[in-house]
Amino acid sequence: MAEAQNSEKATTSKKSKAAERTVTVKTQQGTDAGKVVLAAELFGVEPNIAVMHQVVTAQLAARRAGTHSTKSRSEVRGGGAKPWRQKGTGRARAGSRNSPIWRGGGIAHGPKPRDYSQRTPKKMVKLALAGALSDRAGEGNVIVVDEWSFETPKTKDASAALEAIGATGKVLVVLDDGDGNAQKSFRNLPHVSCLNSAELNTHDILDSDVVVFTKATLDYATTGPQTASEQTASDNGEEQ
Repeated sequence: MAEAQNSEKATTSKKSKAAERTVTVKTQQGTDAGKVVLAAELFGVEPNIAVMHQVVTAQLAARRAGTHSTKSRSEVRGGGAKPWRQKGTGRARAGSRNSPIWRGGGIAHGPKPRDYSQRTPKKMVKLALAGALSDRAGEGNVIVVDEWSFETPKTKDASAALEAIGATGKVLVVLDDGDGNAQKSFRNLPHVSCLNSAELNTHDILDSDVVVFTKATLDYATTGPQTASEQTASDNGEEQ
């Protein structure tokens, strides 16, 4: 009984710890601009390695063009005439020069155009995404910036901003539709990848050491796209 109570207390404390995980919001210059709470359902779950592997495998498979093609013996040009008579020559029987055993002939069981995409359930995709974000958050590699305020696109300013906020290694910067100058500033840095908040995915997160959000993209990742009525109600503090 005591063991069960201790286990329940440990589980409760673990859940509350995940729910109360906060990060310090940084400005572009690296100064503190308050704190923000990371949603437990997205940044506080236990990563499921098998699910993340399956989702990433499906993502990489969907990127394959599948345009490879070889010609079978029926598609190779020529071969209409019998190379030599059936009997009397001392050679093996041959009916066509398009045979796969002939040089220049068709390919037996060769690759043909195909679709490599796999069907992945939405719940599995969401679980894998939450697991990847939780893994980065657990390592302290999720950084939240107040906003990007690049007046003009400038790679030097982007590099200085990443250094100021402490983003080192391979960095994934999650941007909003209005962050055009930021996207142009970061895109020339070889160790930085830019991604729209609506395109956030498991592979790109696991492929990066640090994930950098703005407050706007963090809200989008947590709540998803909102309709105009939902946004108005949210601004007015109304419950849906």
